[in-house]
Amino acid sequence: MKFDVSFLQPKLENMATYAGAAETLGFDGFWVAETNGDPFLNLALAAEHTSKMTLGTAIAVAFPRSPAILAYTAWDLQRFSRGRFVLGLGPQVRAHNVLRFGVKWEKPIKKMRETIEAIRAFWDCWQNGKPLDYVGEFYKLALMTPFFDPGPIDYPPPPIYVAAVNEQMLRLAGSHCDGVHIHALHTVRYLREVALPEIETALAKRDRTRDDFVVNTSVFVIPTDDPAQARAAEAHVRQQLSFYMSTPAYKAILALHGWEAVGDRLAALARGGQWAEMGRLITDEMIDTFAVTGRWIQLPEIIFARYGDLLDRVSYYMPFEPGDHDIDWRNTIDRIKRLEQRRLQHSGEH
Repeated sequence: MKFDVSFLQPKLENMATYAGAAETLGFDGFWVAETNGDPFLNLALAAEHTSKMTLGTAIAVAFPRSPAILAYTAWDLQRFSRGRFVLGLGPQVRAHNVLRFGVKWEKPIKKMRETIEAIRAFWDCWQNGKPLDYVGEFYKLALMTPFFDPGPIDYPPPPIYVAAVNEQMLRLAGSHCDGVHIHALHTVRYLREVALPEIETALAKRDRTRDDFVVNTSVFVIPTDDPAQARAAEAHVRQQLSFYMSTPAYKAILALHGWEAVGDRLAALARGGQWAEMGRLITDEMIDTFAVTGRWIQLPEIIFARYGDLLDRVSYYMPFEPGDHDIDWRNTIDRIKRLEQRRLQHSGEH
């Protein structure tokens, strides 16, 4: 298991400092989300100021960008980072595509599949000199002249991960991708009963195994060392859970635990703009199911007990600020590495 750090609302002016600090502490990976800024710009700065960490989008929104734009951007970042970049894509939901990005919402599973295939067609053209020839329902690509060809790079093409919640996107992840970004709103039961079986079925159809694939997610955590900070962290987790649970895209996870009615009530509050009221509907049982609670020193063991046989990469769904809790972060990173070494040694003995 790799231990990473994630940025949900990155700021370009801070990225060099944050990336350098994260690598110094020893994080394995550095993920940037597309929320209030461009994740690729932030990762270009992160690449310039690091040399070891995996760097990736978690996620970049796919449909407002053409496959060509995504292919060029990822190619540049893979070359510039010396082979450390991961292209993480997500569909976002209909409302954001139509009302925030101003693009059509149409057959998202098929369009995502074509986007991935088209991106790889560009990379195959540039790396191996093959003609650009991709024809699908959404994209017809057949023009690449030398002036617009960036040429081969000295590294493998970037891995592609896709964000997936429901069965069809999970199957697409297993059939067409190198990894999956599981949303932070997940449970162990969901991973065991829904996500991993769908992915593994799709992998098997392509003669691939679980070893060929990366499962990555963030986990809500509530460190309890300081009572005031613990209360603030719990309040933040309740608010985030209430926001995500109000979104129809995650209904399948709620249904698995019998919480559909709570999701409906949260959705009604969200439509009314009653954001402050929503966190009160999150019960202690939901906190225990979705989040990990304990002292900083206990969190790695709890994470491994829950996820050791399920995840390949994990990060905490909480802010990272250089200089704040540096000792706790470093101890967590060291402990995760030791637990992973122990797991590998144990599996090797059997």
